[in-house]
Amino acid sequence: MRIALAVVVGTIAFSAGTPAANAQQKHDPYRWCAEYGMGRSDGGTNCYFMTLEQCRAAISGNGGFCRENLFYTGPAEPPRHARHPR
Repeated sequence: MRIALAVVVGTIAFSAGTPAANAQQKHDPYRWCAEYGMGRSDGGTNCYFMTLEQCRAAISGNGGFCRENLFYTGPAEPPRHARHPR
């Protein structure tokens, strides 16, 4: 009986986390990555920047460069606000 209950609880817990993980794989909103350490193997990578300006601010004073995220799946360009004549 305990084994059956553990299997049911484990199945529910596992299936509850799956849709969120799949949703993240389908849409990655972070377009920019910071490469620290000037591209050497001892540097790190942070791909959690939505704008190039955010990325540049993060590497400022630390050394490194910004590059586009290879796993970015969002829109090609940021949405532009429509201008209405006044």
